[in-house]
Amino acid sequence: MYDARLAEFSRERLDGRPVPDDLRVLLVAQWEGRTDFARLLDLEFFEAGEVHPLLDTGYLSEEELADPEMQAVNAGAAEMAGHVKLVAKGGKGWVGYWLHPDEPSDRAWPLIELDTEFTFWSMAGLTLAEGAAAEQAGHQDEPDQRIAFAELAAELAGLGLPLSTRDRDALDDTAYAVDPEALMEELIEAERERRGLR
Repeated sequence: MYDARLAEFSRERLDGRPVPDDLRVLLVAQWEGRTDFARLLDLEFFEAGEVHPLLDTGYLSEEELADPEMQAVNAGAAEMAGHVKLVAKGGKGWVGYWLHPDEPSDRAWPLIELDTEFTFWSMAGLTLAEGAAAEQAGHQDEPDQRIAFAELAAELAGLGLPLSTRDRDALDDTAYAVDPEALMEELIEAERERRGLR
């Protein structure tokens, strides 16, 4: 029923890659108007045509857009958008996948958060649902994040979205092969040099 919409989401947000199973479940729930997953994970998925945060310059004035330094930053950010596949608003700002070509292809897509100050953060977990649940475990009434995560995992399983573990400490936390923060700096610096700003 949602095949065309999922294919469009894949093209727009994931460069045509297959939509992961948990993401498919979460997207369909949002499109059906269900709020159960959104309540648990605090995710709101992008609708068609929404601008990738790294490509959004709509908040900048004409003067800022004309500034060569800002142009270098925007060009570097645009290059980063090719690797940072954000799919939802949530967490510290936006969440998605770190799909740099030098990341190992034999494991789950690494998760990534981008905050409103354009700082990148890694997320624990093999799936977006796990990463979001780990993030939300720190915002529950239960002060012990391990218990809060186990409770969230149980609720998600009850809704038909089981996680790979109910143990927060067992979540995959493999480091990136390519550091997003360092790459962003490299790309911006290369743009500065290209524009004669260094």
